[in-house]
Formats: sequence, structure tokens, C-alpha cells
Amino acid sequence: MNVFIIGGTSGIGLALASYYHLQGNCVGVCGRDLQKLADESRFEKYQADVTNIVQLQNIIQQFVGERTLSLLINCAGSYAEDVAYDINYEEAVAMLQTNIMGAVNCLEVGRKAMCHTGGQIVLLASISGILDYPESSLYTKTKRSVIQIADAYRRALRRYGIAITTIAPGYVDTQKLRDLNHNDLSKKPFLVTEAQAVSEITQAITEKKALLLFPKQMKWLMRFLSYMPSFLLSKIMYKKAHYMKK
Repeated sequence: MNVFIIGGTSGIGLALASYYHLQGNCVGVCGRDLQKLADESRFEKYQADVTNIVQLQNIIQQFVGERTLSLLINCAGSYAEDVAYDINYEEAVAMLQTNIMGAVNCLEVGRKAMCHTGGQIVLLASISGILDYPESSLYTKTKRSVIQIADAYRRALRRYGIAITTIAPGYVDTQKLRDLNHNDLSKKPFLVTEAQAVSEITQAITEKKALLLFPKQMKWLMRFLSYMPSFLLSKIMYKKAHYMKK
């Protein structure tokens, strides 16, 4: 296959790139900072920002050339803690542009590249996005939007032979998560390794699942919480957020 990963310079994106390369596929990755891959020679590397659709179209055209794009994965994302009402304007804009418009841009460039040949587009969301309650964070709301946008595109692109898979993980032990939490992940329930995440994600991609929620413990917890009245869920999640910040 020809596999292209947006946001593939670190974390889950890089782990997926490594996996698909080991499987004998041609892999391209892009990100805003290619210095992270200065010593990497396994992949075709491109510099691009997911919020810039023109950049994305150009680099994917360069990668594909006369080939067919089999799989497009968007792992780019932006996160800022805003439950405690300390989010600033720049962080809010970054999350809205990267998480929502970035997902739309990925779907659009994938649609144009695959409309005559079929293929699969994969979007990385968050398991928190399945919860809908008034006090949820902006990050959670953006990831909920990704799940819903993917669902709308899935119906629209099915007739072109384009499958769309949304990945909604819980906590994955990435360097970014460690950096955000000062290397202390003791308060992150049901934490999984990058290797476990790659196994779950690649299996869902192979099976062309519409939505993957993992790990199972977190999946069932979120399913249970989703049936609660919104006012009660808001109280629970508010207390959880403040506990996590201590």
C-alpha cells in the first residue's frame, strides 16, 4: 500500500508510520517540524501544517505521483487544558483550527485523491468525544466534532469506495502525554503503551471499522457515563478534572 500519515513526526503517528513501513508499505509522513525526523530515512518526509489545505494537497500529490493513495491517516492534534478556565485565545484557536479544520482538510484532500480509486481515511479523535455535557472542555468538544464530521463524510463518500475510520483512544503513553503531565502518569486510568495502541488501531483499520473506542475498560466506562443526566455528568467530570490537576 501507499500510506500517508499527517502528524507522523512523533507519538502515535510515528509509531504507525514505523508499523506500516515494517509491513513493506511505501510510507510518507508530514508535520510542521521535520527536525524531529532529522535522522529518519525510512519514510518520505514532507513539511506541512494540517490547517493549510493547499500545502496538504501539494505534498500528497508529490507523494502519490503516478501511484494510488491507499491509506491516509490524520494524527495531527492540538491540546490545551481549559477545564480550569485558564485557556487563552491562541490555544483556543489552535485547537479549533487543528482539530476541526485539520480533520476536514484531511477528509477533503483524501476525497480528491481517492475519488476514482477508493481507499481509506483515518481520523484520530479522543474517547472523551463520545460524552456530551455542558461543562466539557473545548478540547473534548473539538474531538466530539471530529467524530460527528467523520460520520457525515462516511455516508457521503461510501459511494466512491472510500472507507472512513475514526479512532478514539483513551490515554496512550506517548512522550507528549508525559510532557503535558511532567512525566507523572499515575492519575491516567487504563493507560496503554504505544505498541498496544498501534495494535488496536491497525486492526481497526484492516477491518475498516467505522469507530474504534479503546481500551475496553475506558470504552465501557465512557459508555456508562454517556447515559447519565448531563447535570450529573458535569459534576462528575468537573471533580475529575480538578483531581487530575492536583
